[in-house]
Amino acid sequence: MSTDERLRTHVHTHSHGGAEHRTASRKRLGWTLGLVLLYMVAEVAGGLLTNSLALLSDAGHMLSDAGSLGLALFALWIAARPRTPQRTFGYHRTEILAALVNGATLVAISVFIVVEAWGRFQSPEPVRGGPMMVVAAGGLVVNVASLLILHGGRDASLNVRGAWLHVLSDTLGSVQAIAAGALIWAFGWNWADPVASLLIAVLVVWSAWALLRDAVNVLMEATPSHVDAREIERAIGEVEGVDGLHDLHVWTITSGFDSLSVHVASSGRDRDAVLEDVRSMVRSRFGIEHSTVQVEADEAPCANGGCE
Repeated sequence: MSTDERLRTHVHTHSHGGAEHRTASRKRLGWTLGLVLLYMVAEVAGGLLTNSLALLSDAGHMLSDAGSLGLALFALWIAARPRTPQRTFGYHRTEILAALVNGATLVAISVFIVVEAWGRFQSPEPVRGGPMMVVAAGGLVVNVASLLILHGGRDASLNVRGAWLHVLSDTLGSVQAIAAGALIWAFGWNWADPVASLLIAVLVVWSAWALLRDAVNVLMEATPSHVDAREIERAIGEVEGVDGLHDLHVWTITSGFDSLSVHVASSGRDRDAVLEDVRSMVRSRFGIEHSTVQVEADEAPCANGGCE
């Protein structure tokens, strides 16, 4: 292979600990799924027994939690499949698709809750506040335990973060249900039940927004939020031997797997050394392991800072 061919070859030294991350995430998601399914049945029974829309809404949300957790587990399994000639990046984006579906599900649930709550405002129904509080308190314990289980993986994976947000909004929903049950039990304020449901809907939408935004950004190959592309451009331009650069792209394959590609113009230094210095700087300074750097002969130098 000639020097020019070697310089243009995609250099891949990415090591993102994918197997270890997926194994830990599967364990967290599996334990949480078991807890959620177990208490979802209890909440449905409690909601029917007490005639509480807030509890039934919370149980419905738990059902969506179970679905999101199952989807997250499935996405992890798919993502672990090896890459193929047709899918050279493998199936990593499956986790992002799962996060997108989970975010959209959260929004759909909130719409359903609002419609049901509006019906209760139009035709108020009596609610048994005491038992409602007891059932909601049990749900709160289960949700808090689930949050603790998932907490360790939420920053490493958008997929796990989607499941964590489902459980977080459900936890806040349990708090709302307890408060509504206390108001009904103490003062007979049955309207507190649909009000609690509306607050749950708002919390659900709030949980979904950031998740949807981040998932769409990954699918649109936007620059990762923690990366400043202009700063990377300046830093590459300061590497010894770099006369200019163009076609700089930074994007995310999946959570924790950022990629970079750039064309660098160089004339006054060995291009092998320039290539290694650029890649080393990008890796050490910006944490981007997966980089493709093409070094070109600088026949018409561009000024540092990039050219069109």
